[in-house]
Parts: sequence; structure tokens; C-alpha cells
Amino acid sequence: MSAADKARAKAEQAIGRAKKKAGRATGDADKAGEGRLQEAKGNARQAKEKGKDVLKDE
Repeated sequence: MSAADKARAKAEQAIGRAKKKAGRATGDADKAGEGRLQEAKGNARQAKEKGKDVLKDE
């Protein structure tokens, strides 16, 4: 995984976690859901990049 892609995935995960926590703390279900979605996108991006690394190493 390139450093830029890894950083992008981690940033997306962190922003999603922050939104999710903020939404839960304020009782805003929409914000919490948005955070969960963004965190999942970061997780998916990270999994995609790891998969590309595995195929590249073979």
C-alpha cells in the first residue's frame, strides 16, 4: 500500500470515528450514521490496498 493511500484510509477512518462519537454524544443519529459510513469507507479502502499489496507480492 502506498503511503498516500494508507494515509488517506487512516484519515477517513479517523474522521468517521470522530463524527460517530460526536453524533452519539449529541444524540444526532444522522451524524452518527454518517460517521459509521465514512469509517466503513476507510476500512474498505484499506482492505483494497492491502489486497493489492498481496497480489503484487506474489
